[in-house]
Amino acid sequence: MAKHAAKHLIVGGGIIGCSTAYHLARNGEKDVVLLERAHLTEGATWHAAGLVGQLRSSRNTTRMLQKSVAMYDRLEAETGMAFDWKKVGSLRLAATRERMLEAKRLATMARSFGLEMNIISPDEAYDLFPLIDPAGLEGAAFIPSDGHVDPASLCQAIAHAARQDGATIRQGVEVLDFEVRDGRITRVMTSEGGYEAEVVVLAAGMWSRELGRKLGLRVPACAVEHQYIVTEPLSDPEMVKNLPSMRDPERLVYYKPDAGGRMVVGGYEDDTLPFGDRGIPGDFVRQLLPDDLDRFAPLAELAAQVTPVLNEVGIRQVINGPIPYSADGDFVMGWAPEFDNLMMATGFLYGIAAGGGAGEMIAEWIVEGRPSLDLWPLDVRRFGPHHGTRAFMYPRAIEHYAHHYKMRYPGQEANSARGLRRSPLHDTLKSKGAVFGFKNGWERPLWFAPEGVEPVDQLDFLDPGWHRFAAEEHRIVRESVALIDQTSFAKFEMFGPGTLDVLQRLAACNMDRPVGSVIYAQLCNEHGGIEADLTVTRLGPDHFYIVTGSGFGTHDSDWIRRHIPKSSGIHLIEVTSARAVINICGPKARDVLQKVSEEDLSNAVFPFGTAREITVGAAPVRAVRIGFVGELGWELHIPMEFAAYVYETLWEAGAPYRIRDVGYRAIDSLRLEKGYLYWSGDISPDSTPVEAGLGFRVHLKSGGPFLGRDVLARQKENGPDRRLCTFVSDAKLPLFGGEAILLGDQVVSLATSTGFGHTVGQSILFGYLERELWDETGFEVEVFGERHSITKTVGPLYDPTNERLKA
Repeated sequence: MAKHAAKHLIVGGGIIGCSTAYHLARNGEKDVVLLERAHLTEGATWHAAGLVGQLRSSRNTTRMLQKSVAMYDRLEAETGMAFDWKKVGSLRLAATRERMLEAKRLATMARSFGLEMNIISPDEAYDLFPLIDPAGLEGAAFIPSDGHVDPASLCQAIAHAARQDGATIRQGVEVLDFEVRDGRITRVMTSEGGYEAEVVVLAAGMWSRELGRKLGLRVPACAVEHQYIVTEPLSDPEMVKNLPSMRDPERLVYYKPDAGGRMVVGGYEDDTLPFGDRGIPGDFVRQLLPDDLDRFAPLAELAAQVTPVLNEVGIRQVINGPIPYSADGDFVMGWAPEFDNLMMATGFLYGIAAGGGAGEMIAEWIVEGRPSLDLWPLDVRRFGPHHGTRAFMYPRAIEHYAHHYKMRYPGQEANSARGLRRSPLHDTLKSKGAVFGFKNGWERPLWFAPEGVEPVDQLDFLDPGWHRFAAEEHRIVRESVALIDQTSFAKFEMFGPGTLDVLQRLAACNMDRPVGSVIYAQLCNEHGGIEADLTVTRLGPDHFYIVTGSGFGTHDSDWIRRHIPKSSGIHLIEVTSARAVINICGPKARDVLQKVSEEDLSNAVFPFGTAREITVGAAPVRAVRIGFVGELGWELHIPMEFAAYVYETLWEAGAPYRIRDVGYRAIDSLRLEKGYLYWSGDISPDSTPVEAGLGFRVHLKSGGPFLGRDVLARQKENGPDRRLCTFVSDAKLPLFGGEAILLGDQVVSLATSTGFGHTVGQSILFGYLERELWDETGFEVEVFGERHSITKTVGPLYDPTNERLKA
């Protein structure tokens, strides 16, 4: 067969693949080749609705979509090709009081993300979109810089620009298989011969799952059916010309003006159908699916309530096409952890809105090793092995699809595909009123419903019902003793000659501590950004036990593996399933644990930051004296088969001390009081330990030449340009994170973590401030459109000298 070569080989000719080729070539990369099995746009791009909205639930995803708008603004001048880009704004209606609260929360988030979003009156909404009936509306939100576009023309313009910059685009070339050696794709077999490539980008949309199967991957991306209608021309076509796009979440529908005075109306109904769950037909090219007006009719009836003109205009066309989806409704991007040279770029539900920015980020990821924005919410490493299975992915995708516009309160959990991963204590805790949340497949107790209270999560924007129950759990930890099931921790053992040297290279602190030491460590990148935040217990000279958060195991282990020298004899083995974890914490924790242990647990023998093998009753346990709640306590890492026995033994011993079960909602308020930080929120690859107030964990003298050392050394010497600050309010504010922090009329930060400290009696916020603001006062936080004064404080609010922690 013919042989071909490329430095960067992109599989898939939709908007994501074309944008990636464009940005690679535009940045000077040579030998960029894109392969498309049919013709450009003929997957899901050509029939997409074409809405370009920018606001998403994370700041960096929003920033990525803002990059799309910036690209679309300049692309026509760059290429000379028109693609009907209409930057006319987007309108989001609020038909109820709850929807108005939702809109105000979104507007606050948008403001903290640097995106203009205005709350307007029903009459102002009517002025922008005269087809609506404003009666009954509470108001609306308007983003002036949003718009809509013709997807196919846009994709062709991007492809043209990529060719102008030197990329090669080959159509009618089908990828058939892959050759793999030592964790690298060495050859891509196609209908026109084999391609050798340094990097392979999988941007094949709904076909990514099938191509991934050839590599032994369960790609957590799929497709579901999505319908919209195109109306006949309205009686006054001119009225449509400059309308913004519009979303009416209460009625689950969206609107986009179309050519010739027509309107596009689509929506997200319950129980859409999966597509390709048993394989995509080989000849499925530029095809639509049979329309189902019976399924669409309820949406049309809802739409007509607010846009009565739909009762007077006919339907010109029904579009029912498969659209990409993922296991959690967001994109699948980044280096596949199973391979050294496979970049994922798939699962783009709103690919037209994301296309420009996503291609830019993927190109940076390939060339620089990481994107300029931390994109953890979109990173493929957020998924576990179950996410790509048919039994999980399709039910979850269909549920997320149905809830695309439905009201979702902060903290709301999915209902489908539950019960996958359960600790040995699950049934016991369920019988005791546990209300479970879901994290990377694990069922974890969020809070416990007392007798007489239904164990169902109580959610609300202003006053969630679970607050009072979590407050009682919080109090028990501070005053007595509690048990927390933390079995879901991701756990690894790393061993073999040279293991210490690798960890010294990765961690910003000294890892050469005595056997039995427990080390809280940040693993940094070359820029000093925090790639992982974890605890490491030294079990032997070159043997370490690594523990990280439930959702971070794949990410953190991938970061470590990519820095282990090939053929080094170093092994990193996941042992999550081998050990349950029970955290016993509170001022009475030693009293309870000592009653059932043969070993001396006194502070002199078993100090904070150490680990020992002990017995609990007759069970062997690795006791690690550390925790995330700021009290005396131990994480007990227990062989799975002993976990229920250990729990029962501790519960019986703790009865005289009013021992209680505690969930993750209480953990969050406890750690906020103590100033403990959460990776992916408070700290990330975008922030350094010095900026985050963790400079004491950066050991320049004993830590060796670790990644990011020079950056952190400069920051420790000169001070950082920004730092994480703590703010408080005596008012109990309904905070959920992402709120704008203001000084005067200027947005100066966003809240990375928020909550109410039940011991200190204050609302607590974390947020980064630039150096010039450190001495300022008079800060405010915007909550549902209203401003509240907050005070900047120094140090942890609770036990700043660690007396209780080290008792």
